[in-house]
Amino acid sequence: MKILSSKWVVTCDENNSIIEDGAIVFSDKIIDVDTKENIQKKYPNIQIQEQKENSVLMPGLINSHVHLEFSANSTTLKYGNFMNWLNSVIKNRDTLIEKANSKLIEDKLKKMKKSGTTTIGAISSYSFDLEPCLKSPLNKVFFCEVIGSKADMVDTLFADFKSRLKNVKKHASKNLIPAVAIHSPYSVHPFLLRETLNIAKEESLAVSSHFLESPEEFQWLHKDEGLFIDFFKNLLGQDKAVTKPMEFLNQFKGVEKLSFTHCVEASSDDLKKIEELDATINHCVTSNRVLNNTKLDISNLNNINLSIGTDGLSSNNSLSMFDELRNALMIHVDENIVELSKKLLKAATIGGSKALGLNKGVLKKDADADVISFTLPDEIEDKNDLAMHIILHTKFVNKTIIGGEDV
Repeated sequence: MKILSSKWVVTCDENNSIIEDGAIVFSDKIIDVDTKENIQKKYPNIQIQEQKENSVLMPGLINSHVHLEFSANSTTLKYGNFMNWLNSVIKNRDTLIEKANSKLIEDKLKKMKKSGTTTIGAISSYSFDLEPCLKSPLNKVFFCEVIGSKADMVDTLFADFKSRLKNVKKHASKNLIPAVAIHSPYSVHPFLLRETLNIAKEESLAVSSHFLESPEEFQWLHKDEGLFIDFFKNLLGQDKAVTKPMEFLNQFKGVEKLSFTHCVEASSDDLKKIEELDATINHCVTSNRVLNNTKLDISNLNNINLSIGTDGLSSNNSLSMFDELRNALMIHVDENIVELSKKLLKAATIGGSKALGLNKGVLKKDADADVISFTLPDEIEDKNDLAMHIILHTKFVNKTIIGGEDV
């Protein structure tokens, strides 16, 4: 059992509770959260490790959606338009994946940890990122992704998916959890979708899918029109979308741990269905911006859980969650910055935990003890501003605790 104290304890619970001069008691789970004075009275025989002046303790950040296999990209891919980007990904895919060796991905994971991330939802197309993930102390929900819309290829693609998932399950542990990713409604054949989801439901695996990321996707799925026509005709010999958005969403009934990424072109009916499915929306604001896609209207999500992801370096310049949170703070200009900051911190912690089906992202009794500690540059006069200043001023953390262990 250990005790940490700090000037501020940000719990990220449902009430946005903040404790000034607070402390947490933990082993592998959180045992108690209270003021330092009360903790000293309750646990008089345990030494309290005091953090620096203007210090903050809060749950570790949860990056609910990240692609590590494209971590070699910096200036190779084209931005500013979704189709230009997609074509550049296909053109440069093999080269970028070859460059993203285990050492490079290990380095990216270390930087993520240094910038406050303790848990990731890793979307893996080929499992080339499995080895570095196994070496990292971060918690990983490892999503084996299925993709392919050509009918004559579905058996081969399904067999490959099952093989990759079986291999990941061999390495399953408390900090590496196998999961399933469906690439998107435009790129997964209905047979692959149905059979993959059957496995996820039978084995209670978390499921994630990209959904309505771009105007081009919207036009293709709803009308079989737009810039996707040439893409699908030339590459796959298809002139119609394999499924419609609502047909796609309806297939996810019965999935308990479910998230959809982007959703920037989702209609009100789509959002209602996502809410009915008790699913999360993974918000990747930087990726949406650099590909010139629509900004997610986070004021219109009603009771839909929100989480934060960086996406991959194929469409971002950073895998730091604090960088992502700052970008979100600046892009959602129609939201009050103080209240938005509170919403974003919860999305990056307890929101991500729900997206991945975990018991993390909050400092409360019996939650997993994943904790970060860092120091603000000066005193905070009004604790109502604390979330905002955390996002504005934090780049790296001083201490990272995962499962109760200082890593």
